[in-house]
Amino acid sequence: MKNSITQALRLVVADNYALIGQTHVCHWNVRGPSFFSLHTAFEEQYNEMFVAVDDIAERLRAIGSLAPGGLSNLANLAEIKEISEDASASEMVQHLIKAHEKLLKDLKAARDCARDADDSETEDLMIARIQVHEKTVWMLKSYLEV
Repeated sequence: MKNSITQALRLVVADNYALIGQTHVCHWNVRGPSFFSLHTAFEEQYNEMFVAVDDIAERLRAIGSLAPGGLSNLANLAEIKEISEDASASEMVQHLIKAHEKLLKDLKAARDCARDADDSETEDLMIARIQVHEKTVWMLKSYLEV
């Protein structure tokens, strides 16, 4: 069971870093009438995720595993696609919704592995992260509503 939790958490870390990077690209390159609101929202999102990924990596260490690191290693582990630098604001939001939904899938898988292994600390951490990303998806989807 520990191995399945470790693998699930390693994917969460990698996809979380990929999402941080994608959110940063959107923050830097967003243009148009929604620039100020999206620029600020994206910054808040990547800052929050940067702090949170530390907790997840430290959880890996607490259960006796190593946390993944290094850009090429994280990129090889991650399953989140990259966005074009010249994407429109709407395309950026749609892309980030998909990326958050992918990370949610990872988080739920890690939560389930932790539950099955009776690792309530990891399960609680994953539940807390699920709540954050579900709220972010809701907010991003609300931006797209007309």
